Amino acid sequence: MILLSGFTDPAAYRGGALSLGNFDGVHRGHQEMLRRLIAKARRLGGPAVVLTFEPHPLALLAPERLPPQLTTLPEKARLLAELGLDCLIAYPTDRELLQLTAEEFFQRIVREEIHARGMVEGPNFCFGRGRGGTIETLRTMCDAAHLDLTICEMIAFEGQDVSSTSVRTALRDGRIQDANFALGRAFRMTGHVAPGARRGRLLGFPTANLDRIETLIPRNAVYAGRVNISGMDYPAAINIGPNPTFGEHAQKVEVHLVGFSGDLYGQTIHVDLLDHLRDITKFESVDQLREQLGRDIERTRAIAATLQPSVDQSSFARDE
Repeated sequence: MILLSGFTDPAAYRGGALSLGNFDGVHRGHQEMLRRLIAKARRLGGPAVVLTFEPHPLALLAPERLPPQLTTLPEKARLLAELGLDCLIAYPTDRELLQLTAEEFFQRIVREEIHARGMVEGPNFCFGRGRGGTIETLRTMCDAAHLDLTICEMIAFEGQDVSSTSVRTALRDGRIQDANFALGRAFRMTGHVAPGARRGRLLGFPTANLDRIETLIPRNAVYAGRVNISGMDYPAAINIGPNPTFGEHAQKVEVHLVGFSGDLYGQTIHVDLLDHLRDITKFESVDQLREQLGRDIERTRAIAATLQPSVDQSSFARDE
């Protein structure tokens, strides 16, 4: 897959099928859109292209309303590439772009710049200044320009539409399995390993303390997860939040890699969350905490052994 910052390589994106959107999380709904986009591009004989905006337009228009992201741009690009996308354009968002009306955006970007011959979008798609263009606006424009438009249905889980917002809500509630089902894989946090209080090492459970996490951090709790180091998967018990047993109230993300020995300081690691273990608890003694950590580790081993990193998506496949 080719990743571009703006319209710098026309040969990579012209004459195929296009989807516009943020694609934050690359969840099951996005995956269905990508499947249809790629199928359409192959029929048209051109590239499958996604145009997204970096940063999110709300970062300029209303930063106080900007939601925490589920995926960084490199992670989003990796996931889209794995799905088979040909070209991802991460357009540097600016005020000039945001002032384009829906009609101007369609003509200048979709038609004149990208030369799209087909499009795939979701039912709630909006575009142009003030989100003035709706999916019906796009349908009318595509019909007039003889562009092949596919509108994907929303994918639902337990009566709720799958969306980036629903994934954020599940993570904020600590419902990791619900979030992972909507994503079609384990939710990933990426962070830099920084020095900590080294208290975990004294307890017999050394931890990697993560900072510089650019994505949403789930609700305070203890979670089971998985970390890959140098090609080897390790079960991981993750503590998100304070450490009340020792009177600490600072928010931390601490990861204990089961069976790993080595120095991770200064490294960047990817933590895949698999399930919720328990809420944060203040223990009466250090011995009680140590005993509970041992139980956490055993449950983490069992969960990591049974839950796979990704979820089967075959039931969501549909013909174009």
